[in-house]
Amino acid sequence: MNYQIKQVDKFKYIEEGTGEPLILLHGLFGALSNFSDLIDYFRHHNRVIVPMLPLFDLDLLHTTVGGLHKFVHKFIENRDYKNIHLLGNSLGGHVALLYALKHPERLKSLILTGSSGLFESGMGDSYPKRGDYEYIKKKTEVTFYDPATATKELIDEVYDIVNNRLKAIKIIALAKSAIRNNLGEEISQIKKPTLLIWGNNDSITPPFVGREFHKLISTSELHFIDKCGHAPMMEQPDEFNEILHKFLTKLNTPAAVA
Repeated sequence: MNYQIKQVDKFKYIEEGTGEPLILLHGLFGALSNFSDLIDYFRHHNRVIVPMLPLFDLDLLHTTVGGLHKFVHKFIENRDYKNIHLLGNSLGGHVALLYALKHPERLKSLILTGSSGLFESGMGDSYPKRGDYEYIKKKTEVTFYDPATATKELIDEVYDIVNNRLKAIKIIALAKSAIRNNLGEEISQIKKPTLLIWGNNDSITPPFVGREFHKLISTSELHFIDKCGHAPMMEQPDEFNEILHKFLTKLNTPAAVA
């Protein structure tokens, strides 16, 4: 499905459906396509919003997890969203965690899937010489349990990014910023209802990372999905959507409110 990209001031985003805002934050190599099944399902239940994160548009000094958090904060303020369900995958989860720590007043819930912030094993500290397509193919495939999930289109997207020198520098800057910005000592401050959805076969933020988030966030619930890697909403969308729908429905029942 093609979505209309809206622009208000410097912010580009899509917004589909009506209801409580469900804001989706993608990861380091993320794009709208990562969330297509999720958007198609939840636009019938929520106001689904996906801001285009400026991974390559910030100056190098602000090409950090903190810089992305500030961008998301300004976007939410600009659009005046409230009672937000904030969902982040991978680096997007890290940004969502920072937002939850600094601006809990606008949140209704937090949803993390394969989030960085505690531990991650990403693309590594350096890139091979430009033009090494096979290396990028293998690195993209390792994101998933089933390598076939890494379509040629997806691999080509990553390859194009890596072969752009400035984009590659910014990707490395963001990856290193995520590793430096460990939130282990702060995460226990999060008191909003939190849903953790993890792939049982995630090799980038392995299952023990999901368990550690669950231990640190007293208001969290943790679900594992089998035969699933680092991007559950892409690899096992039906099960992911079912878990998320039950969580959001439970938040809106009188018992949950009481």
